[in-house]
Amino acid sequence: MFTPTMYTGSREKDYPVITQQLSALIDGEPNLIANLANASALLWQGLKNINWAGFYLMDVAKGELVLGPFQGMPACVRIPLGRGVCGTAAKEQRTLIVPDVHAFAGHIACDAASRSEIVVPMVKDGKLVGVLDIDSPLTDRFNEDDQVALEKMVAAIMSELV
Repeated sequence: MFTPTMYTGSREKDYPVITQQLSALIDGEPNLIANLANASALLWQGLKNINWAGFYLMDVAKGELVLGPFQGMPACVRIPLGRGVCGTAAKEQRTLIVPDVHAFAGHIACDAASRSEIVVPMVKDGKLVGVLDIDSPLTDRFNEDDQVALEKMVAAIMSELV
């Protein structure tokens, strides 16, 4: 069962709580869209200093990412593989932490307020399902602690897929 919580703004204190809440929300639910919707809402509520949290899903037929559940300003709808931070993380199937998006060659500016970004690929049985994308209006917002926690959350979501 999900229990609303007050968050502290501390990675060390908040990520374990957010991860536990996510586990409760997705437990036994195989529907990807439902789980991504709840995950984006939870991340939006629980993380400090972010301005976008959501998912892009792989459209295999078109070879591009398509906007999925998210919280924040309206976003780019389609992103080609290899383009921008999301497309690059998806193509390389590795997490990217970008301290300053303006220094990232080919950055796609969906929200002019974004300054830093973390993108975590979602992979199931070796196949790219999509990416988790979180933006911040601050430079250097994300670090390895964020990466470890967010990769665990993505793994939990992927483990519920049938």
